[in-house]
Amino acid sequence: MASAISILLSIPVSQILLGVALLATAIARPKLRWPPVWIPLTLFLGWLLVSLAASPEPNLGFPQVKKLYVFTLLPVALAVLPRTRDYLYVFGGWMAVASASCLLAVGQFGWKFLVARETSANFYEVYVAERITGFMSHWMTFSGQAMMVALVLTSYLLFGPILRPVWRAVCWTLLGLLLMGIVLGFTRGIWIATAIGAFPLLWCYRRWIAFAAPVVFVLALAFGPASVQDRFLSIFRPHGELDSNQHRVVTFATGMEMMKAHPWFGIGPERVGSHVEQYAPAWIHRPFPEGYYGHLHNIYIHYAAERGVPALVFLLDIFAVVLTQQVRVLRQHHERRSPTRACHLGVFSVVVAIMVGGIFEYNLGDSEILTMFLVVVAAGYSSLSASGSLVASGSGVVSPTGSSAAGALDAEAEAPSRINSSSSSSVSGSLSTSAL
Repeated sequence: MASAISILLSIPVSQILLGVALLATAIARPKLRWPPVWIPLTLFLGWLLVSLAASPEPNLGFPQVKKLYVFTLLPVALAVLPRTRDYLYVFGGWMAVASASCLLAVGQFGWKFLVARETSANFYEVYVAERITGFMSHWMTFSGQAMMVALVLTSYLLFGPILRPVWRAVCWTLLGLLLMGIVLGFTRGIWIATAIGAFPLLWCYRRWIAFAAPVVFVLALAFGPASVQDRFLSIFRPHGELDSNQHRVVTFATGMEMMKAHPWFGIGPERVGSHVEQYAPAWIHRPFPEGYYGHLHNIYIHYAAERGVPALVFLLDIFAVVLTQQVRVLRQHHERRSPTRACHLGVFSVVVAIMVGGIFEYNLGDSEILTMFLVVVAAGYSSLSASGSLVASGSGVVSPTGSSAAGALDAEAEAPSRINSSSSSSVSGSLSTSAL
């Protein structure tokens, strides 16, 4: 659990703890589960190695090979966190850390606003270039993490066991803080991804709310801060090169040219950024608009350009398999409120949001976002036994056993999943669970 939660604070700490969990898991030797997502995931990772072998500069792709270590989180999570209840603790930890990060970010926003006013600078121009980051080093990572946690928390509030009033108030307050962080992050792709990811949650809860939400958004925008209005309108009317609209046109068109030239194996891992100038279409004006050209700001275009179209197909298959699994479980689980329903609807909404966000940013190329995504994927299989059958869990009124946010998400009335692991009572099994 610690590795999964600490990713909201530090990559090195999270990966060290992952190593501890890997070692403890190897010693304990729990029974591993191999859900259907392993097929497209293995093909996706295998095609990275194929593309690397076909690359004229394979040595440049070493960072991508090192990132394979992050993917070991999935089998470890499936082995040592077999129950839906386990992921509720992880999500509770995410909620606590992400909320603290958003609280810091709100303070950062206020400070930047005051500095801009004191120096008589144009706040929008100054802020778009240096936005709030919370505990992270970049606003994209901060906003992506806040989005994922907000969707999981929304799912639990709408479909999980009913919390006692005090904890319900705390959770709704923290959700408001997370959404405030997302709004003030000024990351337009995250705004869109959050809205689309939340739609299935609202649709399953109350359909009229799903239809009313856009109206509420328009009203909130109309009476909101002028800078937020400007940022939203920049989707359609950008402020020259200050907003990234023109820059994204360049990266998209360049990626398409790379795909055409290298459809099977791509241009090679980690070679995209250094070859943008070479593959950019002639109709694009030089010099390029201001922006970062180290990647293509779109996971679909980037992976296809870097590793070939087969990598894109395998990635889409990963998404399809995970989403199909959530639908399958939800069709078999008819309780209106339960940990299982909350977990799988949360997984569905997060995966949808990651897919949408990937249109606007290279989100899965970020180790923090990738780590959280893999935890979410593992949670999507938490209600299945090793044989693949659905494990039932109950619902009821929650009486939190602790004072932390994680405790608030632990349903006292939940009937835990009856999945037994031969190592669950061993010291090594306990260590691996704690480290993850």
